[in-house]
Amino acid sequence: MSTNNNSSTRQRVIFAGTPEFAAISLKALIEQQNELNIEIVAVYTQPDRKAGRGQKLTASPVKQLALEHNLPVEQPLTFKKSVEEGLAARETLANYKPDVMVVAAYGLILPMGVLETPTYGCLNIHASLLPRWRGAAPIHRALLAGDAQTGITIMQMDKGLDTGDMLYKASYDIAADETTESLHDKMADMGADAIVEVLKDLPKYQTQAQKQDDSLATYAEKLSKAEGEIDWTQSAAHIERQIRGMHPYPGAYTFLADPEGNSEPKRVKVLAALPVNASQTTVVEPGTVISVGKNAILVACGKEDAEAEGTTLRLTKLQFAGSKPVTAEQVCHGSQLDDGDKFVAAPE
Repeated sequence: MSTNNNSSTRQRVIFAGTPEFAAISLKALIEQQNELNIEIVAVYTQPDRKAGRGQKLTASPVKQLALEHNLPVEQPLTFKKSVEEGLAARETLANYKPDVMVVAAYGLILPMGVLETPTYGCLNIHASLLPRWRGAAPIHRALLAGDAQTGITIMQMDKGLDTGDMLYKASYDIAADETTESLHDKMADMGADAIVEVLKDLPKYQTQAQKQDDSLATYAEKLSKAEGEIDWTQSAAHIERQIRGMHPYPGAYTFLADPEGNSEPKRVKVLAALPVNASQTTVVEPGTVISVGKNAILVACGKEDAEAEGTTLRLTKLQFAGSKPVTAEQVCHGSQLDDGDKFVAAPE
């Protein structure tokens, strides 16, 4: 893009996004409009949704930020040309005469007619190193898979699901204690830096664009709450990644069996665990609470492989049904959990 700061030659940018991840990039673009020689002419976001205990209609983080800066906000339900509302949305978009559209976690499918409307097309800020983890939940999936590295890709959008040519990539080494929450925040900041870098000279990056190798593609499907249930026959390493990858949403959980067998197992959220101690093994049945200590609650898990002994995991933070989160030390001083108790599968 031009680096001339004459306002008459400013590139007209539309931003499309919904959650906090996208708002971080929008904020960076708002703050650097002069340096980038751009004008944000409109912001597109999902319609307001009911949220919170009161189920009040709530504007998305992107909309809230746009309104704070007096930017026009559009919230179409669809861009499908087969319906009147979709046609109207396309016409409105075209009337903004955009040079480029920046998309980050928007949540609405953009047909080719929309992708081709801006002069320079549509750029997507994607939280993975494409072609790995195309799709809705790349941050979760990278952690769950135990990836050592992830990052941000700025991609030229096409009709496929995150299949477009790559303009820019920035990598990040995943820390051993990374959760989805902490990694999300790092990716949001990196995404903002990346899109700013690309918009400094978009024609150059588009000229140097690289095609994705489809044979290396993996897909990051949206998570379901059911994926949060812990299977204690899995290895401690697998379960520890699950706890981090599910935090804060949808959350990892298990069920505590009644030692007397008089009532149904009760749901327990597992909020945090320590890194796996590979030297600590056990022959105790998976799901058994080996010890309740001040620093951690030691639980038996499954084997790494057929030849190995069972593994163990040290839980540090739990939340019992109807109660607030508690640390291992609080559990140790309480009566919710004892040595020999058993975590089990969901009751049928």
